Amino acid sequence: MFSGKQVVIGVCGGIAAYKAAELVRLFVKAGAEVQVVMTRNAAEFVTPLTFQTLSGNPVHCELFNLLQEREIGHISLADRADLMVIAPATANLVGKVASGLADDLLSTTLMATRAPVLFAPAMNVNMYENPLYQRNQATLVELGYHFIEPVVGELACGWQGKGKLPEPEAILEAARGLLRPADLAGETVLVTAGPTREEIDPVRYISNYSSGKMGYAIAAAAARRGARVLLVSGPTCLPRPAVAEFIPVTSAVEMRDAVMNRVGEAGMVFKAAAVADYRPIRRAERKIKKGAGEAPLLELERNPDILAELGELNGSRLLIGFAAETDQLVAHAAAKLKAKNLDLIVANDVTREGAGFDVETNIVRLLYRDGRNLELPQMSKTALADRLLDEALEIKRQRSEG
Repeated sequence: MFSGKQVVIGVCGGIAAYKAAELVRLFVKAGAEVQVVMTRNAAEFVTPLTFQTLSGNPVHCELFNLLQEREIGHISLADRADLMVIAPATANLVGKVASGLADDLLSTTLMATRAPVLFAPAMNVNMYENPLYQRNQATLVELGYHFIEPVVGELACGWQGKGKLPEPEAILEAARGLLRPADLAGETVLVTAGPTREEIDPVRYISNYSSGKMGYAIAAAAARRGARVLLVSGPTCLPRPAVAEFIPVTSAVEMRDAVMNRVGEAGMVFKAAAVADYRPIRRAERKIKKGAGEAPLLELERNPDILAELGELNGSRLLIGFAAETDQLVAHAAAKLKAKNLDLIVANDVTREGAGFDVETNIVRLLYRDGRNLELPQMSKTALADRLLDEALEIKRQRSEG
């Protein structure tokens, strides 16, 4: 994947800069030609000599260095790059890029490059959660930049929370996804994501713990690989990925209608949404008051089974379903695979650490129509998304040859 690729790694001034040294080593080991750009503050944490030794190339620090540069440095780096990775990315740098500012070598290189850019933010949890920072990150995502989320843990400042730089292996895997070929060009991929909400009254609803992260990762990966992506999403707190069409829904009935209206356009369907099985028979027009008597009885009725309905339509279209289980993973997933007429089902035990709801990783078992099943190791949802697209393409290839 990285053999012969030019990777520019930008290192900002933060305590996590020491992890960038291992990241450089991993990229070099994977076959990349690595150029390191350091901000002035980054050099306060790790010496340029460290990165020069690991990359085998001079380290770039100064915007104007006429003694070393025959070319205009930031333009040369920007033109050569097949990929830029900023690790750690500080709130300051993200804010500068989002505002169109370029006042040092790293920010000017980012402004000039046409290569994919992956930011790996690392900062104090309060800085990360600050609405100003979140706005800046959302702006860059909308413009097509890529982010790998920081992880939760004990931070160098003493705080506990989300802000730690992901492990270098996770950053490498996310970067790998950005260099995937456009092997889905000409394909339309329909993805469902997130939970549904089934309203009880104007202020209460039935739902589940789905965050939508897996579905959004699949949608973003398919778009990176050239597909036209239709994303039907229940309510989430995630920034919208850059896809051809984003279709927001709330209830299972709304999701069913949206999917059935658009499925005719799709050659692949990934049903990653966690759709509520039941909804209240009656929705109160006003808030149900607690009162002093017995609790009200909530009567439920079944929601439409979207996956089963798609399975009845399934012909040349690939249909991939998901099964979140708490026990008898293989037995339950195999039964669902057969009952819903799926090509592939992605099953995970949500009680396992690193595989539950609202986390950045997953551990899944793949069950195929022909009886095969394969357990994958824990990996980021970004990496898993690309793996699932690889599997879908392989199934499609086997069909065409069969």
